[in-house]
Amino acid sequence: MKSARVGMGDILPTTVTVILPTRNEEEAIEPTIDSIPTGWCKKLEILIVDGNSSDRTRELALKKGARVHLEDRRGYGRAYRTGFDIASNDIIVTMDADCTYPAELIPKLVKRLLDDDLEFITCDRLSLAEDGSMSGLHGFGNWALSFTARLLFGYGIKDSQSGMWVFRKSIFNNTKMRPSNDGMPLSEEIKILARKHIGKQKAIEISVPYRPRVGDAEIHTWGDGWKNFKFLFAKRIGLNRTKTPWGFRESNPDSKNKNLPEQ
Repeated sequence: MKSARVGMGDILPTTVTVILPTRNEEEAIEPTIDSIPTGWCKKLEILIVDGNSSDRTRELALKKGARVHLEDRRGYGRAYRTGFDIASNDIIVTMDADCTYPAELIPKLVKRLLDDDLEFITCDRLSLAEDGSMSGLHGFGNWALSFTARLLFGYGIKDSQSGMWVFRKSIFNNTKMRPSNDGMPLSEEIKILARKHIGKQKAIEISVPYRPRVGDAEIHTWGDGWKNFKFLFAKRIGLNRTKTPWGFRESNPDSKNKNLPEQ
């Protein structure tokens, strides 16, 4: 991990948890963790919420000093609904564990959250996406989903599918801010909730670079895209359902509790 300073020797007066949901990311997990700056806030936790990886993801993350929590209930959204609950610190940052998001910007984004008294920041990838970061089909799908979300909810977000967010954990004290979806649609759901319950002044969007991924993708373009479209329309008319409860299960193994099984 890289040491960083936000200003001339400044350490931000806050604590931060970076959540990385993983499933078979052994090729990218180490460089992703290494890319996260250190030494810029009072306390930094890197939390891996792993969905039963069959490769060395958990082993490599532990070697890098990350906290690893095993969540066997499947789904991108399920991993986050667990991670949001168990994060140890006041501010949460999310990224994919594939080197696509600019981890070097985390200190500046957290500083912006604090300086401007914001509650939630989502990062737009589409405006600054680098060559090769998305296929043409993937890029079109992101545009179509984002356009549909703006049309249905009028919330003005450019990139509804971005997975990099910076926010205060305390937003979940309002139970209406707790996303319900266990799959990929959680990404668009949390932005809809933020704009609805926090408002445009306190929940903003910032454009960041987006880079080609390291390792093979777990995403299924057609299947996940269709689920996202279905969720948007169901959410709009109030038909979306919660399949699993908010938060973690006591039985989930966690390296913090020293009960994580060997991989």
